[in-house]
Amino acid sequence: MLEVLPLRDLRAGDARALMDSCGVPAELREPLLAFAGGHPLALLLAAAVAVKDGGAGRRWTPDQDVVGTLLDQLVGELPSAAHRHALEICAHAYMTTEDLLRAVLPQDAGTLFSWLRRLPFVESCNLGLFPHDVVREVLEADLRWRDPEGYTVMHDRLHAHLAERVRTASDVDAPGAVAALLYLHRDNGVPADVPDRRDEGEFQEELLRQEDIGTLVRVATAAEGTASAGCAAFWASRQPEAFRLYRRAETGEPVAFSAWLRLAELDEQELTADPVVAAAWAHARATTPLRGGEPLAVNRLWALPPYRERSPLMEVIQWRVIAHCLRAERMAWSYIAIRHSDQAWVERLRHYGMLTISEQPRPGEDAYTLFAHDWRAVPAQAWLERMNQPLVAGPAGGPSAVTAELAVLSRAEFAEAVRKALRHLSRPDALAASPLTRTRLIAERAGQDPATALGDVLRHAIDDLRDDARSVKFYRALSVAFLRGAPTQELAAEQLGLPFTTYRRHLTAGIERVCAGLWHRELYGTSAPACRST
Repeated sequence: MLEVLPLRDLRAGDARALMDSCGVPAELREPLLAFAGGHPLALLLAAAVAVKDGGAGRRWTPDQDVVGTLLDQLVGELPSAAHRHALEICAHAYMTTEDLLRAVLPQDAGTLFSWLRRLPFVESCNLGLFPHDVVREVLEADLRWRDPEGYTVMHDRLHAHLAERVRTASDVDAPGAVAALLYLHRDNGVPADVPDRRDEGEFQEELLRQEDIGTLVRVATAAEGTASAGCAAFWASRQPEAFRLYRRAETGEPVAFSAWLRLAELDEQELTADPVVAAAWAHARATTPLRGGEPLAVNRLWALPPYRERSPLMEVIQWRVIAHCLRAERMAWSYIAIRHSDQAWVERLRHYGMLTISEQPRPGEDAYTLFAHDWRAVPAQAWLERMNQPLVAGPAGGPSAVTAELAVLSRAEFAEAVRKALRHLSRPDALAASPLTRTRLIAERAGQDPATALGDVLRHAIDDLRDDARSVKFYRALSVAFLRGAPTQELAAEQLGLPFTTYRRHLTAGIERVCAGLWHRELYGTSAPACRST
């Protein structure tokens, strides 16, 4: 007499037919579909409200009556506040694992994960759990409206956890970790790279093997012509480890190659072989040149025409590029070369802090646009903070704070700034004006006043000389001159019982030691041990 069947999401045509039957005006269909997808109940509720609100137009969004009704119908009563919080985390994250739950809800993460996976509106895949799209939307909308501060706290904890995953994931898992991190920014008003579960596994990424080089040349020739294919072959012989091959999983067809070229020194042969790399070097040298131990990186891409622009493959490749940037050590500049870049790509890359350089290199007949980023001026952590600002501030507000760019000083400029700061060690106003306050050396001391932090760094650098028997004499000279503030060098020499020329020699050597030690930390990070000259 009765057979109960599950009603899955309606197909696009059926969803539009349902809206037609409800009398939904044509201009309201897209925002309704964007919210409800093919979920029949969500479509009916949203359609009823939208038709009643005749002036909604294309900017229609579900009001709290719709959200509340859907929550009651789809989610219902929850066992506790912890269960609600777990479900809200599941709605905000791309995929939820027990490990991710534990990062935000340390207590009972295992129990809550088991509860989530049994819910009728939560599905699972090889990456974890995810709710139905409509449930995700209404839970997000409800929490933003009901508890905006709690929403921000949850988002920040997830963001910190996923950012750490990007840094620590294996090479194979790094692009997926980037995708999960970017998913948190899907509602910040800027075109985003939102992962689509339908595209999971559509493409396979492989390391380049020697037997793949012929395939690389064929793909590059078909994609961009013989001149660009020559660049691909050149780099495959120079840096084969820099390449990734992308195949269609279903057929095994090779469709694209991407290379992340790390370059530490100018090489005339490389400049001649690849105009894109030559343009990157010219820009870096003319802007803020590389310092010792700082490479630059150039991303080169060869993709068959059907897979360019806004294809799922390009999203996967972009996640790999972002992973390279966020996981790199001491990288100076990164460059992304785009052929025939459209406005959507330009906007997206600019959102990511990539600046367009004026020169457009031509490996063949077509010009390439180069997007550049100086990772010394805006390091990975600052870049992540900038990415996070719009969403945390809310769609209607601007960033709550703007991360200032760091100063990128040459070694000579850095040393001169250290000498000047030592002379003004007792003057906070002068230290506040020092360019050193905008260097990595000070920026990594988050939460501290820059002038105070600079004074502390300089004093500790002087104190470090006391720990080495060979440099105690230099410590004494610096201590009298800058920590005790002797009015003249003659009086400082007299206090130490030294001939004036000997004191001057010790003072000069001590300043050089301090400059060298701080320069080492500027390049390699404040956690690195200070270098010691012999």
